[in-house]
Amino acid sequence: MVKQKATNVVWHEHKVKREDREKQLGQKGVVLWFTGLPSSGKSTVANEVAYALHKMGRFAYVLDGDNIRHGLNKDLGFSPEDREENIRRISEVATLFADSGALAITAFVSPYRKDRDFCRQLNPEGRFVEILVKASLDACEARDPKGMYKKARAGEIKEFTGISAPYEEPLNAEIVLDTDRQTIEEETAVVIEYLQNRNIV
Repeated sequence: MVKQKATNVVWHEHKVKREDREKQLGQKGVVLWFTGLPSSGKSTVANEVAYALHKMGRFAYVLDGDNIRHGLNKDLGFSPEDREENIRRISEVATLFADSGALAITAFVSPYRKDRDFCRQLNPEGRFVEILVKASLDACEARDPKGMYKKARAGEIKEFTGISAPYEEPLNAEIVLDTDRQTIEEETAVVIEYLQNRNIV
């Protein structure tokens, strides 16, 4: 990960604490980290969960992989080093969102376990929820809404996860969703039930 370049910087404590913000919002700030192969359905279910939470009167925000690469991470490509930096940056941003009391929902391929574990380590115990959006490679290729798999198979896209770059599935994800077998409504319900059972919302 990146070394600290700036010197003489001191962390400032806030007068309003995390607990104060959470009490005001009526929820706990957590990172919901959706991971899975390209076209597995991460963004779709992440947005459905955010919508369900919104209807419940909860504050959530989706940090989506493609959207982040249009702004914050527009200088990064898809090499292993750039993927690591991409996830490092979003981990820091998601953790700040969670500290604000928000339900920070991320939807990133995030193919490497060590990078996802980096975000887990940034957050207090129980405040990082890893959600594997599981789908077979065949199903992902059949969906392929952006035509990326086709391009990857043709050699037009290098370092494409699942084809020419690896994907390391979580070993102990808090939630596993199976998009080959579950409907979007069922997947959303599983996530909401998990949050309710742990008094997060």
